[in-house]
Amino acid sequence: MPKSVNTVASRQRRKKVLKQAKGYFGRRKNVFTVAKNAVEKGLQYSYRDRRKKKIAFRGLWIQRINAAARQHGMSYSEFMGAIGKKGIEINRKVLADLAMNHPDAFKAIADKVKK
Repeated sequence: MPKSVNTVASRQRRKKVLKQAKGYFGRRKNVFTVAKNAVEKGLQYSYRDRRKKKIAFRGLWIQRINAAARQHGMSYSEFMGAIGKKGIEINRKVLADLAMNHPDAFKAIADKVKK
């Protein structure tokens, strides 16, 4: 009895990988074995970097808060310590947004923390 293979399914699998490799350079976009490795590596990078992005944004927020706090005569660590002692529960993302887009609101928080 001859071997039965599901050509339709295997072709769909290959087409799916080649579609994901669209835009890659050289043989990475049109040779299945090369494209498969490139796509797998790309998926690994995207998984890793979705987590790294959170770390990068936290660092950006801290830099923005630090710059704004220094304009009001405090360092970042003094500012965040004082916020914690005063019981103001506001996260870094919102503080950084206030520092960039609403400096008057940030000034009000800084004045409240200084007292």
